[in-house]
Amino acid sequence: MADLPVTKPIPDTVAPTGKPGKKVIKYITLELRRPFLSIWNETRRAQEDIDAVLERDPAARSWVEIALLYPGLHAIWGHRLTHWLWTHELKFLGRWISQLLRGITGIEIHPGAVIGPRFFIDHGMGVVIGETAEIGADVTLYHGVTLGGTSLNKGKRHPTLGDRVVVGAGAKVLGAITIEADSRIGANAVVVKSVPANSVVVGVPGQVVVKSKPHRATDKPDLNHTTLPDTVGVALSSLMQRVEYLEQRLEGHETHLPRPHLSENGVWSGEDFMI
Repeated sequence: MADLPVTKPIPDTVAPTGKPGKKVIKYITLELRRPFLSIWNETRRAQEDIDAVLERDPAARSWVEIALLYPGLHAIWGHRLTHWLWTHELKFLGRWISQLLRGITGIEIHPGAVIGPRFFIDHGMGVVIGETAEIGADVTLYHGVTLGGTSLNKGKRHPTLGDRVVVGAGAKVLGAITIEADSRIGANAVVVKSVPANSVVVGVPGQVVVKSKPHRATDKPDLNHTTLPDTVGVALSSLMQRVEYLEQRLEGHETHLPRPHLSENGVWSGEDFMI
């Protein structure tokens, strides 16, 4: 009579009666819940995105309008898909879909970029976000913004934006620099060096001015784009005031010589330069 085949021992997770053990039941339960949890998490994130638009865009009227008509939101939702593909070694597919989204929304976000929650792109046309860019929570970007790289190095070469940073229309933030939390970058500024927290950046190249009243995490979004310092104008006015003071103290100076004049409340007087 032939020998019977040797049977494998019963795993520890299975009870002697043949019924599944507690570990097996717990594993099966978690696996069954996983798809529902993923759907719930994505739904909650989408709701946070819509709430962010309602908070920061006074033109937004309803969640239906936002979900259907805001290209910035579509670009962010599409990036979550392309970023998942990128991190799961489906890089070509992720890039291909990102290019399709670029044609649809006018916004180019590289699949490798890391973006935090409640990110809002207002209008959005012409926004470019590079591969190694990192964006914190509650960040706001306006149209024409570039988060670009300045190096041929394959490593980190794009900027990092802290929480609650606001970047005005047309601004360029270039290189592996860090814009710390609660800072605001003025329209068309070119930022090439790191910016400390609670600062305002204006001009080309960007001039950094630390806020006199820090913005806190509990405050409303800092979207006051008209409240920007004129660093060059202030410096020139101070210089001309100094020159005028020195001329007044100089004995025997000639009064008929032309003297520099100052602006009044930011308005300069002079000839009409219209043709």
